Amino acid sequence: MENTYASALMWFRRDLRVQDNAALYHALKSAGRVHCAFVFDTAILQGLPRQDRRVEFIRDSVAELDAALRALGGGCIAVHGDAADELPRLAARLGVQAVFANHDHEPAALQRDALVRERLAAAGIALHTSKDQVIFERDEVLTQAGKAYSVFTPYSRAWLAKLDGFYLKPYPVERYAGHLAPATGAVPDLEALGFTRTNLRDIGIVPGARAAEALLQDFRGRMARYGELRDLPAAKGPSYLSVHLRFGTVSIRRLAALAHADASDGAATWLKELAWRDFYFQVLANFPRVGRGESFKPEYDRIAWEEGPEADAQFAAWCDGRTGYPLVDAAMLQLNRTGYMHNRLRMVTASFLCKDLGIDWRRGERYFARQLNDYELASNNGGWQWASSSGCDAQPYFRIFNPVSQGERFDPEGRFVARYLPQLAKLPRAVLHAPWTAKPADLAAAGLVLGRDYPLPIVDHAQAREATLRRYAVVKGAP
Repeated sequence: MENTYASALMWFRRDLRVQDNAALYHALKSAGRVHCAFVFDTAILQGLPRQDRRVEFIRDSVAELDAALRALGGGCIAVHGDAADELPRLAARLGVQAVFANHDHEPAALQRDALVRERLAAAGIALHTSKDQVIFERDEVLTQAGKAYSVFTPYSRAWLAKLDGFYLKPYPVERYAGHLAPATGAVPDLEALGFTRTNLRDIGIVPGARAAEALLQDFRGRMARYGELRDLPAAKGPSYLSVHLRFGTVSIRRLAALAHADASDGAATWLKELAWRDFYFQVLANFPRVGRGESFKPEYDRIAWEEGPEADAQFAAWCDGRTGYPLVDAAMLQLNRTGYMHNRLRMVTASFLCKDLGIDWRRGERYFARQLNDYELASNNGGWQWASSSGCDAQPYFRIFNPVSQGERFDPEGRFVARYLPQLAKLPRAVLHAPWTAKPADLAAAGLVLGRDYPLPIVDHAQAREATLRRYAVVKGAP
């Protein structure tokens, strides 16, 4: 396809980097002159609050991308408007013969891309899209019967068996960087986009590809211990790269290649986590009903969830970190204050909402979608359906996390809880995860009055467990 077009347009979306970018490589290789653009899409932005960490992350990452492209002789044209209108208009104004972009797998993005393709075609402009967000997508890993997997373990075995140097090889973008066309104008600031600064940098999140590389280099020294530390929210166990994966400031191929080349058990565990991400993307592609809010297992849509004023009050308490269960509350406060939540705690809080409070998992899914910096529909939906037992390869309906024992196991010294609930820090370790069991003398010594300084539990876990087993009886024995 080399030199097929005189000029082309590279449309950046969730791939905000120069290095190892599939669509950018194909654009540069196939056209003599390549313009680059990013659209601040009002179809997405208009529904967001004026302070949104993700918008700040994107804006600053685009500014860094523009600088990186300018260093190579190019630049990034920043457009603010509806992408379905602005992208075809920009392509026509530039007089390009083709537009290049990387696949975007979410339903709304697929609809947008179909409309853009139609409008470009009407102007005689081709749209080429490439795989870049995952290692294997859609129908690239299938069962021997040629069907999509619905269970992770056999999928991961097939995924790992297929993984080799060909799929991990980076795209040598720099080889064709001389085809980049310079750009005029500057990336608009947040205020021009209708947003204001957040606490993003105060909480240690730095946008852009350079920050992603720094995180990756830090994690390389810790990767061997990932398996033993990843479930401890007070430990420095995760890579903290999820938001960078979400917006493509780091290449998934680079991450998988590093893990694949590392012989440690920790690297193998982390590689399997990357496979989970691919797994949920292929579930969304092959079973689109999950993207429409339906349970992967249809029989689970028969469950009668709690509704009404009491359920609404309990949902609000869960959102605000006021359930009376310290690990749950600390996790929700972490989410609300930082836009990040440790993966173990995502499971704990989701299980609590569905199986302690009996509230529809979809409400929790939507709340996480609003709050998470690294929100991706596929993984968020997959995680929530896993916790509620309605998804593919989910935990059995009768497995119900105990929020107290989860705290004792994964935050045994209470360091994570104390970080977000300092009023509990002086409690004896033995009762920190169940403060309502503390002796009056211990409460007095800690200066803690339950119901004033920290809420009493809004639900009794043992009773909630029995209610959940009754609620889930409608699916007992279902195929």
